[in-house]
Amino acid sequence: MPVTKPHSIDSIAMRSAGADLLSVALMDARNHTLYLAGQLAAALGEDGFRVAPLAELNPPLWELGHIGWFQERWIARNLQRLRGSACDPQASRLPSIESAADAFWDDAQVPRSDRWGLDLPELGHVKAYLLATLEATLELLEKAPDTDDALYFFRLALFHEDVRGEALVVMAQTLGVPVALAVPGAALARAPLSVAAGRWQMGRLPGGFCFDNEMPAHAVQVPGFEIDAQPVSWAQYVEFVDDGGYDRAELWHPQGWQWLQGQAAGEGAQRGGRAPRYVEQIGVASGAVMQTRFGTPRRMLGGQPVLHASWWEADAWCRWAGRRLPAEVEWEMAAHQAARSGFRWGEVWEWTASTALGYPGFVPHPWRAWSQDCFGSHKVLRGASFATRARMKDPKFRRFALPQSDHIFAGFRSCAM
Repeated sequence: MPVTKPHSIDSIAMRSAGADLLSVALMDARNHTLYLAGQLAAALGEDGFRVAPLAELNPPLWELGHIGWFQERWIARNLQRLRGSACDPQASRLPSIESAADAFWDDAQVPRSDRWGLDLPELGHVKAYLLATLEATLELLEKAPDTDDALYFFRLALFHEDVRGEALVVMAQTLGVPVALAVPGAALARAPLSVAAGRWQMGRLPGGFCFDNEMPAHAVQVPGFEIDAQPVSWAQYVEFVDDGGYDRAELWHPQGWQWLQGQAAGEGAQRGGRAPRYVEQIGVASGAVMQTRFGTPRRMLGGQPVLHASWWEADAWCRWAGRRLPAEVEWEMAAHQAARSGFRWGEVWEWTASTALGYPGFVPHPWRAWSQDCFGSHKVLRGASFATRARMKDPKFRRFALPQSDHIFAGFRSCAM
């Protein structure tokens, strides 16, 4: 099958983009990063860019500097960059233009718990580093051969920056910083969809860019199943709260119940652990839900998808409803085969029942931390959120997160038992 070449930097076909379009997309990604940095700086003040430590976040200056460091490490400093995924991640590298770059932003050297204690450069210095690393990347891209191997790290740097860009939007939500992004609107409820049994190809065939956890392609026999046409809505979730869902241990996975008790011990954004994160009010009688979005409390419409739910909450709701979370193969199969029947996705990340694991025959790519560090402990999310760049909205993309992660833009849908 011929590879589809993109005509727009917003296309999911950017995985096969050549140098000309890649250069435009890399500049677009960097502009988006700097725009979000500006939004954060405007709200926090450049002098106050160092915020109080939060376990689920990286420091803002670390997040920004890491984007430039990642690009420089795998492109300008990487003498094996033309080898693509066959590059040896332990091979010697050229020095960084920032002498302390590895000590600041190498996520393999600096664990998350230590990042808040770093004496990071000021915002102006980090912006200059971002500019310099992008210039070096674009110069090397002009000379790169037009092959998948030679363009692998340029494509990886683009998608990495898109992922980190969404992390900056998550940071803005967590810190209550206003960001001008349209959030999911209300949708009319549609009946669940039936998907017939069949053989489905998971993963990607060679060609273009692939993340390592998307390979190799393999066939899976899938029994027929029924799946929601859209993510679970606030109107549906309020019924769970009304029926004592947060007080009934039998509805929760034992580890989820333990997590919930920890949430209930503290007050604040999660109302003592009795609603998804950032919910300030959930009216059982009226059905009204008030959730803070980017620093402003807003009334959620009943038809809007639940947002900022943890995997534990998603699993508990499904148990209460007599349903279950979909396996990732079911979600992917439905996204492709039931799209014309009303399968709606792309507004919130969606939890699946699947634990993060490599596909059969998995071979890690040079960026080891992207997948391997998550295997066995994280859950798989599928889809995309309103904060995801359009070129990343691919139904085969796999995202992993810990089951307690409720700061990300995540909801869920369910399947019949």
